[in-house]
Amino acid sequence: MQKGSEQVAAGYIVYGTSTMLVYTTGHGVNGFTLNPALGTFYLSHPNMLFPATGSIYSINEGNYNYFSPGIKKYIKYCQEKKENRPYTARYIGSLVSDFHRNLIKGGIYLYPRSSQHESGKLRLLYECNPMAFLAEQAGGTASDGKNRILDLKPTALYQRVPFICGSPKMVATAMQFEAAGS
Repeated sequence: MQKGSEQVAAGYIVYGTSTMLVYTTGHGVNGFTLNPALGTFYLSHPNMLFPATGSIYSINEGNYNYFSPGIKKYIKYCQEKKENRPYTARYIGSLVSDFHRNLIKGGIYLYPRSSQHESGKLRLLYECNPMAFLAEQAGGTASDGKNRILDLKPTALYQRVPFICGSPKMVATAMQFEAAGS
């Protein structure tokens, strides 16, 4: 029951056309790809970094009607045809898969609070904190819309929180919309 900032390691394994292990021990993020012929992982993505910004936003837009006004405005912003937008909507529905794609290509993942889930839906201790630790070690940002995820003090084992994570400029913009629209 400690803040996420007390973590010493975090990681995930993603399986698709290849199998990757991505992890940090607090000194950057490294990705290892499985060589199935040998049954070993090799360092394929050293020092992984989130691009400062991206062109992908990942959110379950099926819940749009339940989001706060600020998040609704941010989604509309992502869809606007201006500057380097519209962004591409890509939502797999898997936190790890969406996070991994956004880490490599640049983007933002949002599972915000909603009228159906006022406290958010993802669990702080074993979903948000590990991903936030990875994100920050890769130069990204993770927030509950107001606060840094790794600064939140858990109050319950299965505590749920809103989660916004990814490329730092995109997260900062989403937080501005959330602050202005709340």
